[in-house]
Amino acid sequence: MAAQANHPGGTRFRLYPQAPILDPEREPEVVIVSSPAGTIGPGPEDERMYAINPVDKWPPYGMQTARDGSPYMYLPPWDGDIYPPALPDEEGHFDYLDVDSPEFLVAHLFGCVRFVQDIWEGYLDEPIEWHSSDTFEKMELVNLPAFDNSRIGYGFVEFGSSLSKNDVFTLDATNFDIIAHEVGHGIIYSTVGVPDPREETGEYNGFHESAADLVAIISSLHFDSVVDELLENTEGNLYMLNRLNRIAELSHNEQIRIASNTVTMSQFIDGWRREHVLSQPLTGAIFDVLVDIFHEQLLDRRVISPKLEMLADRYEYQPRYQALVQEMFSDAYAGEMPAFKEALLDARDIIGHYLAETWRRLPAENLNYLRVGDTLCEVDQDLSGGEYTEIIVQNFEYREIGRVPLGPQLAKLPKENHMDSSRWMSPGRWEYDAQMQES
Repeated sequence: MAAQANHPGGTRFRLYPQAPILDPEREPEVVIVSSPAGTIGPGPEDERMYAINPVDKWPPYGMQTARDGSPYMYLPPWDGDIYPPALPDEEGHFDYLDVDSPEFLVAHLFGCVRFVQDIWEGYLDEPIEWHSSDTFEKMELVNLPAFDNSRIGYGFVEFGSSLSKNDVFTLDATNFDIIAHEVGHGIIYSTVGVPDPREETGEYNGFHESAADLVAIISSLHFDSVVDELLENTEGNLYMLNRLNRIAELSHNEQIRIASNTVTMSQFIDGWRREHVLSQPLTGAIFDVLVDIFHEQLLDRRVISPKLEMLADRYEYQPRYQALVQEMFSDAYAGEMPAFKEALLDARDIIGHYLAETWRRLPAENLNYLRVGDTLCEVDQDLSGGEYTEIIVQNFEYREIGRVPLGPQLAKLPKENHMDSSRWMSPGRWEYDAQMQES
């Protein structure tokens, strides 16, 4: 069953499916979020969150250092001046705003967050509470261009700006991938939780980064234009470098991470330094599962041959098949575009439901990638009678998950990591760390 992304009677927003710097002439698309028209007030603001454009806000929220060198927690709400909020029209919608206005930025930010929440609440079949809801009634969404990062934290999600290697500047509040990625962290903190610091594993660090990337990938497939362009550009060969497996695009030829990768656990047998890199074997395994399910859906519709499926499964790892596989996909895609799209949407929703249910069942403590794979297999057994278990097992084995152990953490995590940082630090964890330092 598909997670509904547009809701009749809901509130309209205009969202960019990808960063507008990639196509400055492209207009944002209208989406309808689940909040009934008229229930989202100026800001925008509803019962769960509000977006602001603060005036001269600095520093960012989270762990900061006072002038005397002592650490302190800086948390919402912002009590300074703000630029004028985005106002709904007479019918309660926000899709009328000029894209060049500051009000559009905060409306876009709010709309993206609500859109992603709708998608994953559909997969989970229940509301997703913010992990800070025990302390903060509402989450503060902040447009903070002076910040060279974006992050979710306890009671806040702040979006800064990015500068690519080609010196292309973009506001993160306009980048759907980045927004969806941060919401993905929030989903993990709410469904899986944050581990006790004494039982935190290295693989939890990589897991939550992988999950956030997967939330962004699956969420982007809820834009019809993304699906149509993806299929048009690849003719169904999803291992081609494309819009789906380029995460948080900053320019036409630069991206933060690639979902379709060949990284295995052997790369980390001697240790690891960065959670973003550590996430790649898990992200790659699940991306491969998504593509293999897509191929199974195409086989079921008899629009590709078993030979093409076999060759496509080898494509990423044996480049000599590249030209042949692309030619076969091109032939199969011709005249079967609706079937390819239907197959991709079904594969999207299968993996979306599987991931959501897997996260619901995972513990935060002592988490490792093998447990993620085993739980995915359990979910597959419960939801389909084990239809895709062999696919899951093969892709996790290829990544050496469960066969090659993770080495030790080789260096302190950098400031942009998620664990042990401002991104998720709660008052309780802050007090614990302070006590540990004193002792």
